[in-house]
Amino acid sequence: MERFASLIDGLVYTRSRDTKVRLIADYLRDTPNPDRGWALAALAGTLSIATVKSTAIRAMADDRFDPALFRMSRDYVGDTAETVALMWDQLPHLSGTSPPTLGEVIDLLNNASRARAPSLLAELMDRLDADGRYALLKLASGGMRVGISARLAKTAFAQGFNLSVDDVEEVWHALRPPYAELFAWGEGKTERPDPSETAFFRPFMLAHPLDDGTVDLADYAAEWKWDGIRIQIASTGSETRLFSRGGDEVSGAFPEIAAAFKGIGVVDGELLVRGEVQGGEAASFNALQQRLGRKTVTAAMQAEYPVFVRLYDILFDGADDLRAQPWHQRRSRLEAFAATLDPARFDLSAIIEARDFDHLAAIRGGSRDAAIEGVMLKRRNAPYLAGRKVGLWYKWKREPLVADCVMMYAQRGSGKRSSYYSDYTFGCWGADGSLLPVGKAYSGFSDEELKWLDRFVRNNTIARFGPVREVEKSLVLEVAFDAVHESKRHKSGIAMRFPRISRLRRDKPAEEADRVETLKSMIG
Repeated sequence: MERFASLIDGLVYTRSRDTKVRLIADYLRDTPNPDRGWALAALAGTLSIATVKSTAIRAMADDRFDPALFRMSRDYVGDTAETVALMWDQLPHLSGTSPPTLGEVIDLLNNASRARAPSLLAELMDRLDADGRYALLKLASGGMRVGISARLAKTAFAQGFNLSVDDVEEVWHALRPPYAELFAWGEGKTERPDPSETAFFRPFMLAHPLDDGTVDLADYAAEWKWDGIRIQIASTGSETRLFSRGGDEVSGAFPEIAAAFKGIGVVDGELLVRGEVQGGEAASFNALQQRLGRKTVTAAMQAEYPVFVRLYDILFDGADDLRAQPWHQRRSRLEAFAATLDPARFDLSAIIEARDFDHLAAIRGGSRDAAIEGVMLKRRNAPYLAGRKVGLWYKWKREPLVADCVMMYAQRGSGKRSSYYSDYTFGCWGADGSLLPVGKAYSGFSDEELKWLDRFVRNNTIARFGPVREVEKSLVLEVAFDAVHESKRHKSGIAMRFPRISRLRRDKPAEEADRVETLKSMIG
């Protein structure tokens, strides 16, 4: 645990990507199993300790500290784990006990009951120094936040063992922590793991934004970019699994799709809810959102929000790996494959017929369907490659909608923003003249604008609710968003899709901000 804590400390205090990779690679080479496997899982975000939630850490803190003092300290520091680690220094600790190994920590926590977790955490805290305590709490709560993405963690592993990161990606999602097979391969003790007999996730091919450029439609095919969730279906015939863009399995939330998929292979598509209008086309994202994040769904929910998959691409047709083939050849295979599937659950993403790029721009400009985000442009000779590769796929999103809203509440951010009020809830005027919340955003502004916004919040606070501050309703924020949908969960009756702050309207009086009815008129 001490070496892991030292690694975390080193990662926190360096901004250099290369240095982070070297630190992780050195740790993974020099640390024995299973500690290094658990560390890799923690950094890549694949470690889950079911018995420890944030409530367990707060319960442990309440047992050791004055609750009022802890709440005030937490509000100042902005991070629960860091607050507990800092305050723990003031407590008497056990003497003559050795620090636990990382593997020991994982075993103890995973085998503890939820009721036992707070006291067990406290016992482990007493066996560690300040750095160890901080690392333990971040590990246990699943919020490492040390500037490491899953891709960077895999890159560090690959570099540490002289492997290709793409080869690591190919098998990563078929393996489980603490990755004994992965390290055996890295050390040359075994061949690369072969999970071909199982249905597992392969990394998606992603697109670069097409900002102000153009493409030649002789070289690129155009398809609609639908506003659902990207999904991958992998099936061996005996096993069918559905995966989200991040590689998380979502089969339980959409069992009817898994049951209806009778092909053998791996396909890429967009999961959508069948709409009640537009000839049974896709409904808005808000309808799909009712089913997201669920481990299981009832028959009633399946009937109320019937889902289907619009197929974009095919990676495997049976045992044939098609990813190296050009897009136009994969498209032919996909068309034949899709013809064998249930049309009630699967259809094919249509190619947009356009004479040239200007004609395509006109078609795109005339579409504001609630379920269309924009246009995808795919190079006709492009293979299917993991990640974003320049010049192969582009996403040309439609112009965002914009509304003038009034800041209502602010909350501290996390990580490097934990000292700033950077998460803003904003509203528009209702029919009765009151402000109704319509969205929340924490992006779109510069560092300088963040500092100004933080000062505004601190100087214009009229009420406090734990970490949240209510502010004077005087600042207008221009908010850009992709779409607006009806929502029964919000008092305003609407919900924004991907809201972000596009401009600070310090020149505009709050009473001139938009009305809720104006936003409702934007519903597609």
